[in-house]
Amino acid sequence: MPEQSSANASQKPQRKILVTSALPYANGAIHLGHLVEYIQTDIWARFQRMRGHDVVYVCADDTHGTPIMLRAEKEGITPEALIDKVWSEHTRDFAGFGISFDHYYSTHSPENKALSESFYAALSAQGLIEVRCIEQMYDPIKNMFLPDRFIKGECPKCGAKEQYGDSCESCGATYGPTDLKNPFSVVSGATPIRKESDHYFFRLSDPRCSDFLRQWAIDDARLQPEASNKLKEWLGEEACLSDWDISRDAPYFGFEIPDAPGKYFYVWLDAPIGYYASLKKFCSDTGRDFDRFVAPDSDVEQYHFIGKDILYFHTLFWPAMLKFAGYRTPTNVFAHGFLTVDGAKMSKSRGTFITAQSYLDQKLNPEWLRYYFAAKLNGTMEDLDLNLADFIARINSDLVGKFINIASRSAGFISKRFDGALCLESLQSTHALSQAILATAPEIAQAYESRDTARVIREATALMDLINGFVDSEKPWELAKQAAESPERLPQLQAICTIVLKAFAQLTIVLKPVLPATAERIEREVFGLERPLSWSDLEAPPICRLQGFSHLLTRVDREAIDALVAVNQQSLG
Repeated sequence: MPEQSSANASQKPQRKILVTSALPYANGAIHLGHLVEYIQTDIWARFQRMRGHDVVYVCADDTHGTPIMLRAEKEGITPEALIDKVWSEHTRDFAGFGISFDHYYSTHSPENKALSESFYAALSAQGLIEVRCIEQMYDPIKNMFLPDRFIKGECPKCGAKEQYGDSCESCGATYGPTDLKNPFSVVSGATPIRKESDHYFFRLSDPRCSDFLRQWAIDDARLQPEASNKLKEWLGEEACLSDWDISRDAPYFGFEIPDAPGKYFYVWLDAPIGYYASLKKFCSDTGRDFDRFVAPDSDVEQYHFIGKDILYFHTLFWPAMLKFAGYRTPTNVFAHGFLTVDGAKMSKSRGTFITAQSYLDQKLNPEWLRYYFAAKLNGTMEDLDLNLADFIARINSDLVGKFINIASRSAGFISKRFDGALCLESLQSTHALSQAILATAPEIAQAYESRDTARVIREATALMDLINGFVDSEKPWELAKQAAESPERLPQLQAICTIVLKAFAQLTIVLKPVLPATAERIEREVFGLERPLSWSDLEAPPICRLQGFSHLLTRVDREAIDALVAVNQQSLG
């Protein structure tokens, strides 16, 4: 939906938006690679809220599957106890980085069980579920069928050892687990045997699914160009989609398939349904109408933010499930690339596989990372790199040396010489600085809308330079010296500092989706505002005096980053 063109344009009619991030798996800690997505989604959701739209942002822990079952067994606790513990850790980490979920849930919930069963029943009624006997690898010691990633052996193509049962990390070949040479179970070390079992399949090969997906994904342009091109490969006229195995055999931690004892829904069946389960719980808790969000004719926009590695599930399986189970389909699916650190894959041995909690434990400001990721994300599926030296330089230059410096260069004069009072005439007039910000605001809004936060940061830093250039040219420190002997210069000093602080307030609005905690401190501690700043305040920020000013952000030092890397080498190496 196109946005209004001016900074404070009317936002009627109000958009209704459901937004999700991919569900983190409840088998490990949140790390900086995960945070790329949650920070990107959170910035977008916060921007939409600032524009006055009705946004509901939901997510949940993905809690089912063999890895959860085996880890719980290893730790000597129940799977339920494990996922409760991990849920507490995940929600702690997300809160630490300011991720503004409206509801964060678990896929192991009564809502998700009921919804998964209803999806399954609806797809069965459509003739899209089929039972087939298949051959799988079976661990004779653990008495369990083995997922592909729990089987290792020699690559059938290049002979590399210790390769998983689905792909070779050495030569890149893909294959089935029965193709491995000298296979062994990762769980017990035993040589797997082949065993037959009845499995349940979602018939994605049905022409109804292919025809719908071509229309939804390609004709209706629901995806980024890179994702659309990938879908064209999967959905070409000559291509035939494979049916999807949606069942797993006991023992398995998950939801049992109705009327199929010993058969469980595959984790990827109930995981995306977890979006709706979290939404359903939110609606129940807040009195909202769940059906209004999910009905086929819903007026609520629905957006999923995901990593490019799970594009297949979110652009084929999930939309088809929604369509043929009688629900609305996503408005868009937005995919992002992977995170590298210092130009290489995140590494435990090098200490660059950095957990969210270790970052917070080292007392590093989470908004440094939010800003840096925002400066790197451009709305495409390109990978992004966290260069630690560049991270230090950019935060110290942009946030401390430019943004916060704007206020620190003017606030002291207003506090000491004018008891915090700003010049009313300067606030009401439209100075060239304010005009420049207002002129750029529509471009910044569009950049936020298209998830091109790298452009937002470029535009914002250009405005920082403009404002600091104005301070350099007006030299309020010299005016203050002159006013000590010539009091008639005081109104000029107050006017110049007010112009600068008004521009600072406007710039705070521009950066608020990226720096919400800093913006809140500026609202309360610097300007003493009684309500949060919104996008519509850009033309006339509701400021009248300076409450006070303290150091809002500190500089990053190399020693702190080196200590972070060292901690992760020790704990994860």
